[in-house]
Amino acid sequence: MLVLTRRVGERLRIGPDIELAVLEVRGREVRLGVTAPASVPIHREELYLKIQETNRAAALGQDDLTGAVARAAKALRRRTGQACEPSSVR
Repeated sequence: MLVLTRRVGERLRIGPDIELAVLEVRGREVRLGVTAPASVPIHREELYLKIQETNRAAALGQDDLTGAVARAAKALRRRTGQACEPSSVR
């Protein structure tokens, strides 16, 4: 791992197309700005790991995919307070 020190307003280049800028340092939090082509996916690590987990589950088969959809529907119901019924029940 390459470790660099940057101050607010300083930038870091990764190849010709990606730029990281230190926008703000507040206590233990650092705000970074990222400039990159739209074709370069950029995710926070915890979201990237969740995406990878979901992709692995989908690749394992329909049973795991069905469970993932059920969990997503349950989370949506909790968030919206609405019932989500399968289309065959309506």
